[in-house]
Amino acid sequence: MSATGTGTGQHVVVVGAGIAGLAAAHRLLGRGARVTVLEASDRVGGKLLPGEIAGVRVDFGAESMLARRPEAVALAREAGLADRLQPPATATASIWTRGTLRPMPRGHVMGVPGTGDALSGVLSEAGVARIERDAGLPRTPLGEDVAVGEYVAARLGREVVDRLVEPLLGGVYAGDAYRISMRSAVPQLFEAARTHTSLTEAVREIQAKAAANQQTGPVFMGIEGGVGSLPLAVAASVQARGAEIHTRVPVSGLRRDAAGGWRVTAGERVLHADAVIVAVPAPAAAGLLAAEAPGAAAELRTVEYASMALITLAYRRAGTALPEGSGFLVPPVDGHTIKASTFATQKWGWIADEDPGTVVLRTSVGRYGETEILGRDDADLVAVSRHDLREATGLAAAPVETRVTRWTDGLPQYPVGHHARVARIREHVAKLPGLAVCGAQYDGVGIPACIASAYAAADQLGGDLGAVRDLAAAPVQSLHGGAGE
Repeated sequence: MSATGTGTGQHVVVVGAGIAGLAAAHRLLGRGARVTVLEASDRVGGKLLPGEIAGVRVDFGAESMLARRPEAVALAREAGLADRLQPPATATASIWTRGTLRPMPRGHVMGVPGTGDALSGVLSEAGVARIERDAGLPRTPLGEDVAVGEYVAARLGREVVDRLVEPLLGGVYAGDAYRISMRSAVPQLFEAARTHTSLTEAVREIQAKAAANQQTGPVFMGIEGGVGSLPLAVAASVQARGAEIHTRVPVSGLRRDAAGGWRVTAGERVLHADAVIVAVPAPAAAGLLAAEAPGAAAELRTVEYASMALITLAYRRAGTALPEGSGFLVPPVDGHTIKASTFATQKWGWIADEDPGTVVLRTSVGRYGETEILGRDDADLVAVSRHDLREATGLAAAPVETRVTRWTDGLPQYPVGHHARVARIREHVAKLPGLAVCGAQYDGVGIPACIASAYAAADQLGGDLGAVRDLAAAPVQSLHGGAGE
């Protein structure tokens, strides 16, 4: 195989059957390649996990996808799910702060407001007044990158970070706003801030451009039966087109062969491939790349992860009254255990339709650096979730069924300098013909971002570096759907 082609008959091995690996397989088949997907676990889908509670289909992983990016919705349609795509039934959410549920303020970019209007109650009077000082402050240096929390606090004060930015970013990355890269996590805000002295002015410009573009349609999208059905549908589609998918097959070795291809060691089997896409989390990718791309492996070993758990609770509708909306976020500064709750039955019409007598809620716990809460047993996580739900909403009824899903090291962290680290990884990988990488640790943690990363990897094997350059220039903002995650 040449370094610039994955044409008809060329054999490509994809390591990992999460949504990134499956999307890569989908793209490769369109280019005429012969594809084998190898997955170490017993299922496909990675962090997308469908299931049932109290007889109702739900997601036990990510439950919505950004629809303003085309990749995820388009892949769902191509995999035969067009008639199951559904927007949220409600787009309103709340924030549980200062002792009560308050409407989530509008007119912000990932929690960064354009004005202090309508923030009374969420912020103190002093916090609101601090925002108005932004216009008169001298320029705050951005450099090549800066932490979101650090920059926003310097311009607007810590209250904005602690009570708005932190819960929103924590919902996406389970991270710390004072560590997360502004360039990688909120790229549109980073670019606007580079050309404005005033941060609030930069936010208002972003809002004005969005209004001028008149984007229509829902911001987020779900799938009837759960977003976890997406990887299952893609897997079935690529298998129907000739791809092989093998689960319970961990890959332990990846070496170049004398002919310029690749030897892939998987258990007792050795596969010979013209090219390989590595679509597994950073620690596993580092192990696979250590022999042939030690520089990339060293960079991948520096990627840190946050762990979290989702607690899903089902209640009988009789006697279960919830506030309106899709759920709520919780600022860590308020001192509660849960970081968010999704009212799944109210957010997704198909859940309500499946059993009108059942109400399903989710809570999430765990942020970067938090270990104590995730060390508790399932019963304790259910108990603390019920306690916080009762405090926030008044819900005192006992659930009829519960499920705790732990995502250990589930979310890669994007610290300051993340974009430069990704560039170094890709530079090392590019030295090896027939090798590409993709996944959540590179270009964004949301579903469209993982798919975009996968498509760029497949295109790279075909000699087209345009998509890789586009991702480097403009990362996929990983805004997540609703209050739950």
